[in-house]
Amino acid sequence: MAKIIWTRTDEAPLLASLSLRPIVSAFAATAGVEVEERDISLAGRILAQFPDYLPADQQVSDALAELGSLAQTPAANIIKLPNISASVPQLKAAVAELQANGFAIPDYPDNPVTDEEQAIRARYDAVKGSAVNPVLREGNSDRRAPGAVKNFAKKHPHRMGVWSQDSQTTVATMEANDFRHNEKSVIMPAADVLTIKHVAADGTETVLRDNLKVLAGEVVDGTFMSAKALDEFLAAQVAKAAATGVLFSTHLKATMMKVSDPVIFGHVVRAYFADVFEKYGDVLLANGLNGENGLAAIYAGLDSLDNGAEIAAAFDAALANGPALAMVNSDKGITNLHVPSDVIVDASMPAMIRTSGHMWNAAGEEQDTLAVIPDSSYAGVYQAVIDDCKAHGAFDPTTMGTVPNVGLMAQKAEEYGSHDKTFKVPADGTVQVVNSAGDVLIEHEVEAGDIWRACQTKDAPIQDWVKLAVTRARLSGMPAIFWLDPERAHDRNIKGLVEKYLTDHDTTGLDISIKSPVEATKVSIARIRRGEDTISVTGNVLRDYNTDLFPILELGTSAKMLSIVPLMAGGGLFETGAGGSAPKHVQQVQAENHLRWDSLGEFLALAESLRHISNTGGTPKAAVLADALDAATERLLDENKSPSRKAGEIDNRGSHFFLAMAWAQALAEQTADAELAAIFAPVAAALTEQADTIAAELLAVQGAPADLGGYYLPSEKATSVMRPSAAFNAIIDGLTA
Repeated sequence: MAKIIWTRTDEAPLLASLSLRPIVSAFAATAGVEVEERDISLAGRILAQFPDYLPADQQVSDALAELGSLAQTPAANIIKLPNISASVPQLKAAVAELQANGFAIPDYPDNPVTDEEQAIRARYDAVKGSAVNPVLREGNSDRRAPGAVKNFAKKHPHRMGVWSQDSQTTVATMEANDFRHNEKSVIMPAADVLTIKHVAADGTETVLRDNLKVLAGEVVDGTFMSAKALDEFLAAQVAKAAATGVLFSTHLKATMMKVSDPVIFGHVVRAYFADVFEKYGDVLLANGLNGENGLAAIYAGLDSLDNGAEIAAAFDAALANGPALAMVNSDKGITNLHVPSDVIVDASMPAMIRTSGHMWNAAGEEQDTLAVIPDSSYAGVYQAVIDDCKAHGAFDPTTMGTVPNVGLMAQKAEEYGSHDKTFKVPADGTVQVVNSAGDVLIEHEVEAGDIWRACQTKDAPIQDWVKLAVTRARLSGMPAIFWLDPERAHDRNIKGLVEKYLTDHDTTGLDISIKSPVEATKVSIARIRRGEDTISVTGNVLRDYNTDLFPILELGTSAKMLSIVPLMAGGGLFETGAGGSAPKHVQQVQAENHLRWDSLGEFLALAESLRHISNTGGTPKAAVLADALDAATERLLDENKSPSRKAGEIDNRGSHFFLAMAWAQALAEQTADAELAAIFAPVAAALTEQADTIAAELLAVQGAPADLGGYYLPSEKATSVMRPSAAFNAIIDGLTA
């Protein structure tokens, strides 16, 4: 039997799956396709790390490792929903919830000292940040807005804020001594084993990472951000925000960049509260309250200090007297600096650009913003869009073109800041990357507290990326631009390889070019305004940024993108959108039993997954299901049956019901497969006849708080919450009875 692996993840995508997956399983079974769930949620990943701490009935398998192995085979057919890329506060909250549920896992050690504590910390570090995607992404990324979605956005445009030429919103970024400017890069002439070591000023050597295996042709980079330069830059930006009267905000990626960006976030917190840290810094730092886990963690930690109330008052005074801070939640007093995972740059910057360049102030009003993005690698992309909006006004969703993306990410390509090759430098000296012969390939003079990182990009994924870009350019007829920065050593090496591998393909009649990210942005947004389409061909991080930036401007959300990862071994990975707003969605369910999560990404991914089964020798019935699902999805969009933001209106569960009804009707009416038509004719009839009853049952539960039985590990209560219609459940469950 053909098989689809449906991933169990977290928060709103998990709740939506509790409603959607029974529908998917029932429909797929009629075509001989099994839908199997694998748990890669944060809770599941944590438990998988500690089998020796748990009794047999509580142990869970390492589903992520299993799927990582599967992704390297032609049999892979995985639907990947958004998961939590855990920051330390999220990780600790999940651990506490699991412990409260009877799982005797150890506490997260903030400052491990003993060998046991260090071993526990290493296990937890394997769960933090972007631990999932690098394992599953054994192929490069093809992300685009399907025609039906783009057409819907043009017919029903989302709100775009008005831009003024007098807007003071701007991006601030470092001009020297950051990751971009300090980067060095080499292409390996042969397979080797590398060592990363720190050589202190007195000659003492410390191995930071050994046994780093690399392949011939692999691109290896090293770079660092100067802590001293970062502090000088941040102090200037705090002063600038105060002088100009704009909101101070910082935009990082403390989830994916799980090592580097929390450290940078701590520098931002200390810069904003410089006076407080000057007076109380010794006691704060001695108690681990350095800002890396955010202002909320500092306030929580002050409760245990003898003079905690005095220090808390100092923080309160600094907030009142310092430059106005951008807010995550004005009503609750949650600032941009409260939690590092609350403001993720790839989602927060496009949202700001969409809202007239504004963020929210403490009074709940919109205000111009100084967007502080310390590393300059991609900050210029956002500044280019802001400059364009100041000059030409907001984009028009009814006429604008589209910017799909082909992203280099296979085999952990360009995984910056989220792995064991990123370090906070322990002392002045040098960091070296040394080959097995003892030759120094990369070397940087560093100071204590600097942030040093390396990354690897294998040659085979680069070749596959170029091939995918040419294929998409040929199929779509769109120009394709490789976004590569001539000022970055890594990008210069990649540029040479792109030029080399383009000659392996027939590019006759294609418009393929290479431009810096800023120039590529300018060209792409000029074309967007003319209603023209352009493929962005980017590295891993820019793939993340662009597949939020342009969809949020075009569609109002990045959750409606079709995301296909053709795996290099021949299988398929189908991703379902962005989960940045998932926490707020869960909070609404808890408060008023309304889930506004839009499962459109899951619908799109499922159709491609079914089509993949058919195209790779599986049952032809899968293609019939896929075509009918596409028809149902387009009808759902046309009839505006996507979830509403407001309780008392259609939500995720109602959207699923409508999709199931439209899907069943399309299958009943199609003529390609008589057996499927016969199976679904009575299902379509039953859903149609009971539509009013089902809709009423789905709406009746809204308005009151919902008990999910847990946040990171919801209980069966969550399933009941997400399947509240007895009439609907009976019809769906009857398909496989």
